[in-house]
Amino acid sequence: MYIVSSYAIAVLFTVVTMLCWGSWANTQKLAAKTWRFELFYWDYVVGLLLLSLISAFSIGSFGEGGRSFLADIQQAELSSVGSAFLGGVVFNAANILLVAAISIAGMAVAFPVGIGIALIMGVLVNYIGAPQGDAVLLFSGVGLIAAAIVMDAQAYRSMSGSGLNVSTKGIVISAFAGVLMALFYRFVAASMSVDFVNPAVGKMTSYSAVVVFALGIFISNFVFNTIFMRKPIEGEPVSYRQYFAGGLKTHLTGVLGGAIWCVGMSLSMIAAGKAGYAISYGLGQGATLVAALWGVFVWKEFRGASKSTNVLLAFMFLCFVAGIAMIIMAGR
Repeated sequence: MYIVSSYAIAVLFTVVTMLCWGSWANTQKLAAKTWRFELFYWDYVVGLLLLSLISAFSIGSFGEGGRSFLADIQQAELSSVGSAFLGGVVFNAANILLVAAISIAGMAVAFPVGIGIALIMGVLVNYIGAPQGDAVLLFSGVGLIAAAIVMDAQAYRSMSGSGLNVSTKGIVISAFAGVLMALFYRFVAASMSVDFVNPAVGKMTSYSAVVVFALGIFISNFVFNTIFMRKPIEGEPVSYRQYFAGGLKTHLTGVLGGAIWCVGMSLSMIAAGKAGYAISYGLGQGATLVAALWGVFVWKEFRGASKSTNVLLAFMFLCFVAGIAMIIMAGR
């Protein structure tokens, strides 16, 4: 299996994670022109599971270090498998709420609120579970990102005052999704060996953990997404018949979204062996900045905002960048 050999490569992987986690939702925006998010989400989950298996049977099975995927999964204890699976269930509950929030409020609000909360709480939870890196720099960086979230909220308050539509329901759902999102990574991390070169007996390596995690998402989706289809947050109920009536291009858009997210998750877990879970998770969740950039500059979700709102957005981005830089320095 491939193992990261240096902190610099680990940081590079987490930056790619950030780009993936901040960009996958563009596929939902593209599909949303003709496709409800509940239907999109089935393809998203399929894409996530497929990418995890491709990764496990390719870079997760070749090389001299660690254990190959099949050997690793066969020796894993039930407690380790259960922990990664539970991580998938928790993530799925959080992510389907986040996708719902995106469909209601847009990327520029759903990501800063939901993923911002997940970043702050998630770094704390993962640092307590496996302390690694300079705590002062790490949490100072998190503090800067928290300040950016406050600025983003203020920017939306300004927009609401100018008569532009801002969904309170979308903000509340985003916040709830963020709390759940903060917890999933620790369950997956707890299933993995700290040493990837000579992994502990009964624990899993990153590739196996991500596959079990993806299975947790896929299986729990039959419960969570069915509920959302029958009792949607917004709009009329949708059926499985509507899903199977979708065109190939529409389905592939969702599959691509899930694959993009899973690339990020796989790289984050691979990088954690060298950078530590708190730093790897924290940098990946800088996806908030990436998503906000997409929302502001590509999807024009702040079109018509006042000058003061644009100033707030500029300071928000500066705080995010500074916070991410400090998190990187924390692991050196």
